Amino acid sequence: MNLPILNPEFRSSVAAPAGEINQGAGSCAAHADNPVAAILEKLRSGERFLVCSHSRPDGDAVGSMLAMGMLLEQMGKRADLVSADRIPTIYRGLPGAAAIRTAMRVHGPYDAVILLECDGLERARLRGLEAFFLINIDHHVSGRMYGSLNWIDCSAASVGELVHRLILAAAATLTPAMATCLYTTVLTDTGGFCYGATKASTFELARRLVEAGADPIAIAQEVCFSTATSKILLLGAALANIKREGRLAWLWVTHQDMVRTCAVEEDCEGIVNFALCISGVEAAAFLRELPDRRFRLSLRSKGKVNVAAIAEQLGGGGHETAAGCTLEGPLSSALEQILAHLRDGVAHFAPEVVRSA
Repeated sequence: MNLPILNPEFRSSVAAPAGEINQGAGSCAAHADNPVAAILEKLRSGERFLVCSHSRPDGDAVGSMLAMGMLLEQMGKRADLVSADRIPTIYRGLPGAAAIRTAMRVHGPYDAVILLECDGLERARLRGLEAFFLINIDHHVSGRMYGSLNWIDCSAASVGELVHRLILAAAATLTPAMATCLYTTVLTDTGGFCYGATKASTFELARRLVEAGADPIAIAQEVCFSTATSKILLLGAALANIKREGRLAWLWVTHQDMVRTCAVEEDCEGIVNFALCISGVEAAAFLRELPDRRFRLSLRSKGKVNVAAIAEQLGGGGHETAAGCTLEGPLSSALEQILAHLRDGVAHFAPEVVRSA
């Protein structure tokens, strides 16, 4: 895969109905009712493309970028893969991951920029994107129609699932490398098939990917059993702060906790699930203090509380069961804001029945 030509400034956010497409200047109007056909027409007519996803990339972002790059390569195109932040350690072993470069600004010429699960240009945190034809592919309920072409399907378990549909529509070969990257998107964005848009078709997709060469055991071990010591130490700090109030649970870490444990941003991924896993809890929050004293908030739900709607009210977004935003500090203020929303979210639940010992 060709490496990107970038500016040398290197450093290591109401979804549309499913399948809806918006046509911008120079778009493929002949396929206004078929986003897949419109996107493929644009890809076939161009030569060089930029592929990116949201900052602080997760497994869905990384895996879908890599698979999209491989699709473009099969089509005889040049694919430059760019992220504003470094790829988390657990995903650096994915096929082709070394081709993803970090940058603050990108330059063309590009026939189009493909943005994967970004609800706006600001989510990518890459300067210079606004100059190009934008292909917006998303599966978040907070997705917005900002691109020249927009494909938002909230029924998809991961944006990787949408990339898989493009691969099929393009009659491309689903290689073992592609399958490995796409299986990673499904595994991680469903929390190990525990939440999100997990349904029968999700397992059918997983089956197809395994048949195409993805090793589910090896991928799961790399994602779930390759935890850094710093993350375990940070988890200990977070669990020491855990609080429970009926159907809610929350925990947090300070910036000093991050420094003391030598933790990095990626070590925070998944910590919120330890609050959500408590019996009787329906929604959970994890707050991480940033160096500027703001708090990065991760929200999770077991399905009966729409945390994406809560996150949107606070300037963020995401899925109905997994969302996030950033709040102003101090901790007491951030907690007051989020707990007020979460308490409203669980107010309709019957009182919890406490199990006897």
